[in-house]
Amino acid sequence: MGEGDLAGRGRSAAALGASNVFEDETGLSMTPPIVRTWSPRGQTTVITVRSRSRRRISIAALACYKPGQCSRLIYRPRLDTRPDGRKSFAWSDYRDLLIAAHRQLGGLIVLVWDNLNTRLIAGMRAFIADQDWLTVVQLPTYALDLNPVEGIWSLLRRCFLANIAFTSPEHLIRTVRQGLRTIQYRSDLIDGCLAETGLSLTSA
Repeated sequence: MGEGDLAGRGRSAAALGASNVFEDETGLSMTPPIVRTWSPRGQTTVITVRSRSRRRISIAALACYKPGQCSRLIYRPRLDTRPDGRKSFAWSDYRDLLIAAHRQLGGLIVLVWDNLNTRLIAGMRAFIADQDWLTVVQLPTYALDLNPVEGIWSLLRRCFLANIAFTSPEHLIRTVRQGLRTIQYRSDLIDGCLAETGLSLTSA
């Protein structure tokens, strides 16, 4: 499936009155992303990190678009504290996120995501098949540039997490939530992430 197929599916979704929902996930560590910043001339800014931690959080997010409505961002962060030692999202986590999105958005959802193996297992396939409100479209392989959620991650790292020395996993997750909450209230930023992909929505 190529970019033209995605655009065609988007037009079909609009004709049905469905929401176009893009999903992606990422992992963040206690080591902050480094970006350029201001400092007095001749003085190098130093960020002191207390210790190098292996602790991470995983985040799954949905960028939601529907013609005539404000774009929305729905997300779920998760610390790597699961008893079974799993660090990434399980298929049941994706299921619960989609159910929550359906409750918030109402109506039909056309979900666009990649072919991560967690999404292809029997439990996930059975869940999708049982939902008459859910249609799934697979992104082409290595097509990160077609997913607006990648833009959300870029905003989060560059504008909210950069150059911060996190003192604990809880500090990291609080900062992540604050950044994503800010983006949630800025539908223009979410729209900009879609525009960066070259994709667009039509009303019919």
